[in-house]
Amino acid sequence: MKHLLRFVLMTVALLMIVQFSYAWGTTGHRIVAEIAQRNLTRKAQKNLRKLIGKEPLAFWANWPDFIKSDTTDKWKSTGPWHYVDVPGHLSETDFIEVLKTISHKSLYSQIPAMEKQLADKSLSIEQRKVALIFLVHFMGDLEQPLHVGRQGDAGGNKITEYWFGKKTNLHSVWDSELIDFQKWSYTEYANVLNIDSKNQIKQIQSGSLEDWFYQSHQLADEVYDRTPENSRLSYRYDYIFVNKLNQQLLYGGLRLAKVLNEILG
Repeated sequence: MKHLLRFVLMTVALLMIVQFSYAWGTTGHRIVAEIAQRNLTRKAQKNLRKLIGKEPLAFWANWPDFIKSDTTDKWKSTGPWHYVDVPGHLSETDFIEVLKTISHKSLYSQIPAMEKQLADKSLSIEQRKVALIFLVHFMGDLEQPLHVGRQGDAGGNKITEYWFGKKTNLHSVWDSELIDFQKWSYTEYANVLNIDSKNQIKQIQSGSLEDWFYQSHQLADEVYDRTPENSRLSYRYDYIFVNKLNQQLLYGGLRLAKVLNEILG
């Protein structure tokens, strides 16, 4: 069973690479996973190896997106797990109230659900591994502001934009265009971002899950406000948002490390 699951996961991950509505794209999710792995405690690293062996977290970081291409429909129900849709410009109190009224499985419900499954040692290694992989991915989704976006435009997917003259959409700009524009591999990007002091890391990792969601909501509002439909985006847009892009990638990695250290450490 173990070898069969591994074969299925690797086959899907390597062969079914289709990009649509994916948070951060492949590079972004690998950056988050790499930063997280570099900030795990020794005990957490040891317990992580029991689940995924010598493979880096970055190897599995995009699997929850790749399985959207699974023609068996086994994973079809996981689509809504990657995001939440909320109205714009909410106060923190109103935002949290809206989060807690979402009745279907969403990013907000599935992060703690995967945490619980990962921590449950009564489950099989395979079940805990799948929970780990989803958790790694979802903590990246959380920091992509358009995964805490608005329902009417599918998180920016329906908002047409032009990136250096190429027709695209707002979601894709934040998924991949901005990151790819920096011209770093995911390991190089992790090197650049993973430089904060222990006190700075502690500050980034502080707060509740709701606090982290609200921060992404606030950035999403800024992105929507400063990116009208059919905008011609290029160097200036990168100048405006690159620091916040880098902030979100770092936050995703360090906060994922906190969650994994608490469960596996």
